[in-house]
Amino acid sequence: MAVKAEAKAEVKLAMPTVEQLEEELRRVSAKKNLSGALRGTLVVLVVVAALSVLISTMLLPVFKIYGSSMDPTLSSGDVVVALRGGSYDRGDVIAFYYNNKILVKRVIAMPGETVDIGEDGTVTINGTVLDEPYLTAKSLGECDIELPYQVPEGQYFVMGDHRDVSSDSRTAAIGCVETDQIVGTLQLQVWPLGEFGLVG
Repeated sequence: MAVKAEAKAEVKLAMPTVEQLEEELRRVSAKKNLSGALRGTLVVLVVVAALSVLISTMLLPVFKIYGSSMDPTLSSGDVVVALRGGSYDRGDVIAFYYNNKILVKRVIAMPGETVDIGEDGTVTINGTVLDEPYLTAKSLGECDIELPYQVPEGQYFVMGDHRDVSSDSRTAAIGCVETDQIVGTLQLQVWPLGEFGLVG
């Protein structure tokens, strides 16, 4: 008899109280909510990352500038965002494919226009001197094409803003840029933060 009573007492002691059950229920529920929140956050992060890659690939490619051919407008290490598609105008800074690389230059002359460059680096388009406020110095630079030069239809004559060092449409090796080579127009400089703003 005494043994049975002792066993019952042990069973009774092992039973959780209502408060303990409620506490355990709250703990499990909180754990489930945390797990669900983490899963939800992870899904959102994956979707945002996928959308970012898609947008940057299809619509707004991001580029890091290397070299000094676009100084002072853009310097080595600057990060810029381009806009794909659309039309291109004189003065636009564009990114384009050349020999499995992407180059960044400024549109100087449009399809069909005639470009001439003086010994001092002054550019004329169809006989009119081109106003270039983005330059700090003019230079004929590396030029092996015959001037004056007529831009072929469907192509653009491009030059870097640092005329002394830029290899661009003034050389037969690069030449004019066809529309299907163009990745997009550089729109926004996002790095360094102190120079955040539109690409001029």
